[in-house]
Amino acid sequence: MAEQHTPRSLIVTLYGAYGRETTGPFAVAELIRLLGAVGVDAPSVRSSVSRLKRRGLLVAERTAAGAAGYALSDDARQLLDDGDERIYGRRAPELSDGWVLAVFSVPEAERHKRHLLRSRLGRLGFGTAAPGVWIAPARFHDETRHTLRRLQLDPYVDLFRGEHLGFAATAEAVGRWWDLAAIAKQHEEFLDVHGPVLRSWEARAVTPAEEAYGDYLRALDSWRRLPYADPGLPQELLPSGWPGGRSAAVFAGLHERLRDAGAEFVGAGS
Repeated sequence: MAEQHTPRSLIVTLYGAYGRETTGPFAVAELIRLLGAVGVDAPSVRSSVSRLKRRGLLVAERTAAGAAGYALSDDARQLLDDGDERIYGRRAPELSDGWVLAVFSVPEAERHKRHLLRSRLGRLGFGTAAPGVWIAPARFHDETRHTLRRLQLDPYVDLFRGEHLGFAATAEAVGRWWDLAAIAKQHEEFLDVHGPVLRSWEARAVTPAEEAYGDYLRALDSWRRLPYADPGLPQELLPSGWPGGRSAAVFAGLHERLRDAGAEFVGAGS
């Protein structure tokens, strides 16, 4: 199954992977070079950068050499920092960690914010426990707080931490709160595409920088969505044969093998 990588998503992935190592911006010409290596043409780079600027994620800034460039906004840097634990973290979740509940009420006159709130909580990995009551592992508390404040949705939400006390068994309840079959399918699709890529690299003795960069950026662009779709539930709450651990291991293998070699290609243009 062929994956779809949008120019905007690849730009965000690029900044997340390599754009926080220095405080300086990427020059526009450098963005065109780096995105060209993964098949994005120059007009698409420029239009996507403009959209990301309008959304407040990138800010126009001159490079040290005086060239036009773009740096991460403070909000974008916070967004990426919050995502690091999900994307790169390997700590096994435990049932004793507990849950965070988001309980919200939006006036009918502002129902467009109700849709935005539901959409954003879903993208943060929350499941639906009841109308207006969303649930996620407690470790998402800080990221949820930052996100709701950034979107000015915090006045409509109360956040709570706690444990599930029944009446249904928690393993049964999570099957109602999340669509586990759909999440498992996303993991399988990631494995189908990137498992062979990892096996190919494991059979090679050298790691060419540009090739490593391309494979890593595409893998990260695909992987970084999964820890948001999948809340990372404790193993005892998941169906047998759950593919999440296998897909995480494939991404970890690609990250270890390719990330630093890819950084050499990124740095070659500076």
